[in-house]
Amino acid sequence: MFPLLMDLPMGLISLLLGLYFFRSNGKAASLLSGYNTKSVKEREKFDEKEMCRCYGKKMIIMGIVFLFAVVIDLIQPGLGCTLAWCIWTVLFILLLRDRARREK
Repeated sequence: MFPLLMDLPMGLISLLLGLYFFRSNGKAASLLSGYNTKSVKEREKFDEKEMCRCYGKKMIIMGIVFLFAVVIDLIQPGLGCTLAWCIWTVLFILLLRDRARREK
């Protein structure tokens, strides 16, 4: 039961935040860490709408992984949670790499 209590909230939060970013037309960019501290001149280098859509898609995928984990945990408790966190870690590292590449 514990893995379900971890997977479901994580999946829903990631999914809802991803949808917010995806549909925000760039307004959610201020929620990105470090982005809101950049000067106006530095912010002009970024396409906020495209950046939010990209990050939104990645968060939606992370949320879907956790929602699939809920289904797996119903069949084999603990397996879905373990797989979801492993996949999430890989996706998070890829997100950090993508963000570092964008800021160069």
